[in-house]
Amino acid sequence: MTSPVYNFSAGPAVLFRSVLEKAQSELLDFANTGSSVMEISHRSKEFERVNDETEADLRALYNVPDNYKILFMQGGATAQFSAVVYNLIPGGKSQPADYVVTGAWSEKAVAEAKGLGAKVNVVCNTKASGHNGSVPPVSEWKFSPDAAFVFYVDNETIHGVEFPEFPFDAVPAGVPVVCDMSSNILSRPCDVSKYGVIFAGAQKNIGPAGVTVVIIREDLLSRKSPDFPCPVCLDYKICAANKSLYNTPPTFAIYLSGLVFKHLIAIGGIGAITAHNNRKAEVLYDAIEKSSGFYRCPVQPAYRSRMNLPFRIYKDGQPSEALESLFVKEAEARRMSQLKGHRSVGGIRASLYNALPLEASAALAAFMTEFAGKHA
Repeated sequence: MTSPVYNFSAGPAVLFRSVLEKAQSELLDFANTGSSVMEISHRSKEFERVNDETEADLRALYNVPDNYKILFMQGGATAQFSAVVYNLIPGGKSQPADYVVTGAWSEKAVAEAKGLGAKVNVVCNTKASGHNGSVPPVSEWKFSPDAAFVFYVDNETIHGVEFPEFPFDAVPAGVPVVCDMSSNILSRPCDVSKYGVIFAGAQKNIGPAGVTVVIIREDLLSRKSPDFPCPVCLDYKICAANKSLYNTPPTFAIYLSGLVFKHLIAIGGIGAITAHNNRKAEVLYDAIEKSSGFYRCPVQPAYRSRMNLPFRIYKDGQPSEALESLFVKEAEARRMSQLKGHRSVGGIRASLYNALPLEASAALAAFMTEFAGKHA
């Protein structure tokens, strides 16, 4: 390779090079076993050590309280849309579950819950605005006082909407908050004690696709209702009781996630990666703002994501798909990949997950300025 490839993929996403090199060095002989970590038993002492260290390092990174369990589950984060219904509605189909809808993934969560027969109450919904971050004031949110939980997505990957801070104080007393944190977990500080459940697919900020992290408060492990018969592989209580080993876990994905956690600790933890991520986002938003309307981010400034930056290119007052296609093509020629926007919204999207270097944002910003100079 004569120059680096800057991978702006929304997921599976870029991984730290040093982590990949570490995995490469151990690929054929892990821990002097003479085998790959993918070839050893998930019940061996060698993998048990991997599993335990991975959990301990995540607990340290996020200061996870002792009364929370950390689970490594299969099925991707989308499977958790069903899992929270199966596990967390003790009142069954008569008890409401509250959902805050700010983008495509929270919409999908609502659809999944309704499909299972749950009584869904939509607290607020930004679909009418195209999910552009026009979140109504909390005073207008319509919570259920007896809700089984309040569900929200912290960062909407497709629409680029991220909560600067969730309004926990507005949630009715005793109602646990459930959060899909797939696309911004470990990217900034998080007070885990404010949540009932946090879950996140690994393939953006944690590791490779194949494992989903679930952080759950212990008192929520026994809330299942016979109205929602829970598949054994989605049962939080069984998973916790068996240290995520009831079913053969995605061993390589857990191992590589553990290497990522160790890397984050080594570079200074959440504080260091937060500063890194903030700077990457600032560089690109600055390029958009300085383009005199050539580039436009559709998301309201207060809710703009630091992880996923969607934008359109405008010509004569209208979005130009021709210029956007040209932009993506020329960016790829400069070894900047995966910039095409999600098929449902179009445009361009730059994903700036933890492992993406600052140099990538700087290179993209420089190209944006040059491209606008030619075509504005």
